[in-house]
Amino acid sequence: RINYEGGTVDYSCIKNGACVTDESVSEIVSIDVFDTDKIAHQILNSNAYIKSEFKDYNVIVNNKIDRVKLGELVFNDKNLLTKLENIIHPLVKNEIFKIFIENNSEKVIFVSVPQLFEAGFEKMFDKIIYVYSKEEIRLERLMKRNNYTIEYAKKRIDAQQRDELKISKSDFIINNNTDTSNLETEINKIVTQIL
Repeated sequence: RINYEGGTVDYSCIKNGACVTDESVSEIVSIDVFDTDKIAHQILNSNAYIKSEFKDYNVIVNNKIDRVKLGELVFNDKNLLTKLENIIHPLVKNEIFKIFIENNSEKVIFVSVPQLFEAGFEKMFDKIIYVYSKEEIRLERLMKRNNYTIEYAKKRIDAQQRDELKISKSDFIINNNTDTSNLETEINKIVTQIL
């Protein structure tokens, strides 16, 4: 079981400095990457308990949680962020176990977990690949992609564990401070070692 502590351009790049899509990782090395960020979004849309706990905060639109509104709410209130994480992390953890069970015949399973360390999921994996980029690059990417203000982008970054800690807990580090070509080379190198 390998954790790819990276994520998708749509959701995860600021959370862990990885502006690489799971689809592109799959294309580069012909592997499947299970994306827990997408799983978390499905849980948000379908879980009645989460909806009931956040119904008084104006984050439900057309009977679904609006992720933009929810993000703005919880990243401005640490208690609400903790409340949401305490609900959603155990549900995501259960889904990871299901991935392991459903794919137990595979030699290696790659799973993208944007909040791997924050959720305490690192012990679930045999190896961890951390995709790193400098904070200023992450800020720039987040603001450009999501039209966030610098203040809000910083709040999202500040909600994460520090890079030094993530690097010290990871088995492989991929540098994502330059271009896609360099990123592809690094991904290929590490995945070849693992496989």
